[in-house]
Amino acid sequence: MSEDYDLIVIGAGMAGVAAANKCGAAGWRVAIVDALPYGGTCALRGCDPKKILRRGAEIIDAARLMQGKGIDPGELSINWADLMAHKRGFTDPLPDKMEKSLTVNGVETLHGAARFTGDNTLEVDEKTYRSKRFLIAAGAMPRPLGFTGADLVIDSTDFLNLEALPDRILFIGGGFVSFEFAHIAAQAGARPTIVDRGARPLGSFDPDLVEMLIERSGGIGVDLVRGTEIVSVAKASVAFSVEVKSDSETWTVETDLVVHGAGRVAALADLNLEAAGVDYSDKGIVVAPHLQSTTNSAVYAAGDSADTDGMPLTPVAVIEGKVAASNMLKDAQTAPDYAGIPTAVFTVPEVARVGMLEDEARDAGHDLDVRFTDTSGWYSNYRIGETSAAGKILVDRSSGKLLGAHLFGPEYGELINFFGLAIKLGLTAKQLQSMTAAYPSVGSDLGSLL
Repeated sequence: MSEDYDLIVIGAGMAGVAAANKCGAAGWRVAIVDALPYGGTCALRGCDPKKILRRGAEIIDAARLMQGKGIDPGELSINWADLMAHKRGFTDPLPDKMEKSLTVNGVETLHGAARFTGDNTLEVDEKTYRSKRFLIAAGAMPRPLGFTGADLVIDSTDFLNLEALPDRILFIGGGFVSFEFAHIAAQAGARPTIVDRGARPLGSFDPDLVEMLIERSGGIGVDLVRGTEIVSVAKASVAFSVEVKSDSETWTVETDLVVHGAGRVAALADLNLEAAGVDYSDKGIVVAPHLQSTTNSAVYAAGDSADTDGMPLTPVAVIEGKVAASNMLKDAQTAPDYAGIPTAVFTVPEVARVGMLEDEARDAGHDLDVRFTDTSGWYSNYRIGETSAAGKILVDRSSGKLLGAHLFGPEYGELINFFGLAIKLGLTAKQLQSMTAAYPSVGSDLGSLL
């Protein structure tokens, strides 16, 4: 005998929880299911715990920048076990809190692996559930690695649960995960190496600022090897032997740990979407702009589970989850608004962007005014001893509107939000420049960047 629902949400991350709460509060009979603890990647295995660990790196870096300027770092160091315990103080209570918030809104919480058995039926631990609608927000998983010994590589979840930090760490891929974790590891005393198969890491960020980040990373002991791919990983006596290749040259790197940072794909393979007639790929479920499956009208998707124009970011997933819920409740076809959504790589310091890249703006035919400024000598950076920081602002000459903003420097992950709001609202550079900020603050640098 099956249970009947108005909506079943697959995936208890931020997108799924937002949608379930919205529909549950509206009076629908809603269930949500996940095989993992409730909270999703960002809250439990990604953004939030990572940035807690980054706090340790920030303190070490800040003290070293002020050496000879009134601060003696002395024996200051990261106690990895204590930092991990601090992280768990945030993550451990979260699943119960999530479930309680869902229950308050009348949502039934299920645990187990969901698998479709038909257009509007699925199984969870051999029990059948029927629903008028489904929202799939199952997140992403590490991209499969094709080389020999891939099973010896740990992923980002494993890294965030390391009880002890080894001395030598090799990160595969030049993306968010590798750079952020490498900075944390370096400031904690490890020797990280990033091996990237391409010539340009962090390809979705401004290349000039990325090069500044790479130079800054080298200064704290992060070694980047470009144009190089992993051939194999093998277990040595007390470490790992990693065979790498660049052009026709092959050599071996000895390391204590190998970490997967080579991207993620939609976690859909185990859902048996074929039984529900849902078209999908590694990029996610094929959906219309309003997030409804193009091949099964009962199914919607959000976040990493949906193949959309949105960036693979938690705030985007939440937006999509809420829009999908609203569309289901109202029988509407509203598309998410992706304008002005910023993103950042939380290295120390961070690199951030919102809007178009320089080449994207030129390809779109804009008469482009590129305003690049080295801000390393500005008061806000001099005050803390930082010697590497810059901003690049893109403005359309004819309209004066902001097209993009790209920042590298301390606290610029906060500053980028002002530019995001301006782009979302269609403000001109002159209008944004008219804002008066508290002084002296990093926010007061905004006017000079423009």
